[in-house]
Amino acid sequence: MMSRISRPLVTSLSALALAAAGLTVATGSAHAATCSQAYLPPPDPSCQPGDLNPDVTQSTIDSTICVSGWTATVRPSSSYTTALKKKQIVEYGYTDTSTSDYEEDHFVPLELGGAPKSELNLWPEPQYGTKTAANKDTVENKLKKAVCAGTVPLSDAQDAIINDWTTALSDLGLS
Repeated sequence: MMSRISRPLVTSLSALALAAAGLTVATGSAHAATCSQAYLPPPDPSCQPGDLNPDVTQSTIDSTICVSGWTATVRPSSSYTTALKKKQIVEYGYTDTSTSDYEEDHFVPLELGGAPKSELNLWPEPQYGTKTAANKDTVENKLKKAVCAGTVPLSDAQDAIINDWTTALSDLGLS
């Protein structure tokens, strides 16, 4: 005689098996996670390699990123970024699907000439862990200050962020 297993246990075991296979359960169906969390704190480079705003170059920084308030003129609306965040949370297979636990962040920040609305540059960065969006903001601000002061070329700052924002300051001799 076979014993009965409770429905919640079957559901939990099924979700666990799907997760082990790289799938997530969302609204009753399984979806393949197309972006990997293995790269955190940076995003998966196959999903968000970074993308640049063609209007921001070394020769235009004095009329773009180095102007106070300029990023507000190019920042996408929260309705755009929230919709994208919801989609990308599923793509990353995050088990925590609360949008408030993520910042839809520009991998290459706007203040360093990142593309404002490009899905190649926006990703749901977790607000938890040891290296969070708040930590990245500090790095971004120091890099922008160095670029605008002329001590670091814009392309070097962009490359350092893309390579590994957690080491960008030390890689450029700024920490």
